[in-house]
Amino acid sequence: MLYRFKSKASGDVVMLQPNGKQLLEILGKDPAGPGIILPEQIPAAIKTLQDAVFEEEAELQREIQEALAREEDTPDPDRITLRVRVAPFIDLLQHSLREHTEIIWGV
Repeated sequence: MLYRFKSKASGDVVMLQPNGKQLLEILGKDPAGPGIILPEQIPAAIKTLQDAVFEEEAELQREIQEALAREEDTPDPDRITLRVRVAPFIDLLQHSLREHTEIIWGV
């Protein structure tokens, strides 16, 4: 399954099911059905995603430090992080904010 996020302000952003579901859960949206982010909700959505990215990065640094202290292998440095996964969606949010238009999915 794919999630297709649409806005009149930019091209569609398409995500695989696990990534789109994670993004919607971070935003407190129901991943099961169609949805909308209204223009007035966009600043909070951007902040929420940025906070989640910073939290994931801090957790990764903790995991690395703990692994080094135990002289174990560190987490995979080539894994695809939340920052990379949500970057296109944050761009879509920013374009939609500038154009004062909503983002929809599942319709």
